[in-house]
Amino acid sequence: MNRTIAVAILAMVLMSLAGYAALFIAPDEKTMHEVQRIFYFHLPSWIAMFAAFLVAAVGNIAYLKTRQPKWDWLSVAGVEVGQVCCTIGLITGPLWAKPAWGIYWTWDARLTSSAFLWVLYVSYLLLRDLIDDRERRAMVSAVFGIFAFLDIPFVYMSNRLFRTQHPQPVLAGGPESGLDPTMGKVLLQCTIAFLVVAMTTLVKRYRLERLRCEVEELRLKFEYRSEGLHSTRDRSRA
Repeated sequence: MNRTIAVAILAMVLMSLAGYAALFIAPDEKTMHEVQRIFYFHLPSWIAMFAAFLVAAVGNIAYLKTRQPKWDWLSVAGVEVGQVCCTIGLITGPLWAKPAWGIYWTWDARLTSSAFLWVLYVSYLLLRDLIDDRERRAMVSAVFGIFAFLDIPFVYMSNRLFRTQHPQPVLAGGPESGLDPTMGKVLLQCTIAFLVVAMTTLVKRYRLERLRCEVEELRLKFEYRSEGLHSTRDRSRA
């Protein structure tokens, strides 16, 4: 419990410091001005999303190789956390785009592939709810999760491969890419904060899924024993 409280306080402090740095320490961007500060929440949310979906993909592959439930728990935890981060990215993006581009949304390669990624992982979660058998649910969702992850490289490379309304990469995007040093430090701080929150939430969600499965196993054992007792009583009465 003490460790849980300490991690929660650490995550809260990191996010508070990141928010303060993004709003008050990062320098003003000369063309977009204040609205550009959404960048310090928008990009870290995508980085945290990629990390969470990568964890989910590792869990999917490991489950297909081992059939151990713990990897299925890891996969669903990663998908749920990644989906929250993806949603944050899809919300902050249009909020930034409207004053910057004059439109909230356009169906270019980066935005379309990102929206498709969100739909894929929503489908992953819905698919799990449609299958009652635990082993079959884990296997089918693992296969679908690997398929969904194939969109990740395309999302990352889309504005490098195509001309898009979305800006070209500011990091590792070519000779003209790069950030002001203070902007880079603030971005790093915000990214670390998002990753800590995302990974902490992922671990908690993994534990919750493990407990949920343990409760389900106890319920099934109880129902099986209850049915056995009823059958024994019926035979004795007969």
